[in-house]
Amino acid sequence: MKADNEQRIGLLYGIGAYGMWGLVPLFWPLLKPAGAVEILAHRMVWSLAVVGVALLALRRWGWIRELLREPRKLGLITVAAAVITVNWGVYIWAVNAGQVVEASLGYFINPLVTIAMGVLLLKERLRPAQWAAVGIGFAAVVVLAVGYGRPPWISLVLAFSFAVYGLIKKKINIGGLESLAAETAVQFLPALAYLLWLGSQGSADFGAHGTGHAALLAATGIVTAVPLVCFGAAAIRVPLSTLGLLQYLAPVFQFLLGIVYFHEAMPAERWAGFSLVWLALSMLTWDALRTARRNKAEAVRLTRATLSAPASASAATVPDGVTSFVLPDAATATVPDPVAATVPDPAKRPEPAA
Repeated sequence: MKADNEQRIGLLYGIGAYGMWGLVPLFWPLLKPAGAVEILAHRMVWSLAVVGVALLALRRWGWIRELLREPRKLGLITVAAAVITVNWGVYIWAVNAGQVVEASLGYFINPLVTIAMGVLLLKERLRPAQWAAVGIGFAAVVVLAVGYGRPPWISLVLAFSFAVYGLIKKKINIGGLESLAAETAVQFLPALAYLLWLGSQGSADFGAHGTGHAALLAATGIVTAVPLVCFGAAAIRVPLSTLGLLQYLAPVFQFLLGIVYFHEAMPAERWAGFSLVWLALSMLTWDALRTARRNKAEAVRLTRATLSAPASASAATVPDGVTSFVLPDAATATVPDPVAATVPDPAKRPEPAA
């Protein structure tokens, strides 16, 4: 009963996290007339402040000492900070330039780009359904390029930057809150220097449009950190396969906002392109769930086979003559989950970048 309650709470946290990421396009226009670069700089500065307070409250500082002893990780964090800077900056600019629908497409195709990068860079092998999904995704990009009269570069930059970010973060392997603190620490001095330079030129918007506008710029740190905290709370309570399905909430909300709230045009060719993307994602999700069920059934079968095997075939003799028997736990065994492969884990994968 307690486990079920924890899962329900985790589900609410997950919906809250992806819901906030999905609704964040409503926030960035409130920061106008500040430009995208100034908003981005404020996001970096205030995110470090908010995360620093959170780490201070939780007394989670031990990781800093360990990180400073690993130059390779520090280098990867610097690269990750640069990549996520591009992702954040393009997303903010896209929303405030009236390109919310195209920005949402970037997060729809991100799982397909991640899979393609796994094949090209990590030499991973795909199942037929995954190959089909990637092929359909490529066809969708071609259709959308024809519809837009240009490649959907906003979507492609967002998808590829976040996929590269995820690849780097997989190698870094530190917690989500700690990761955000490290990355914003790298971003902090350049961002602060830029804001001070704007102020010296008399072109800074912070404080120039009243206290409310300044407070909104400062709130970029909260907007960045709060969904991440909710995501972390969800990830420890619900299966990653569930988070894999929830992740589509964010681009769905963004897409709907772009059409219904921002009244962006959706001619027939764009509907065709998005329909192909959704078809590819449906195939990917179906294949992932089918594979997860098959892997779980195989784990249960192996456990039963181990239970029914003769003791002589399963036992190992230790030096003191005592016979020990190791039984895999089917309930806690780690089962490969292709859906989860597209989900950023708080300890191993990046937070969503919206």
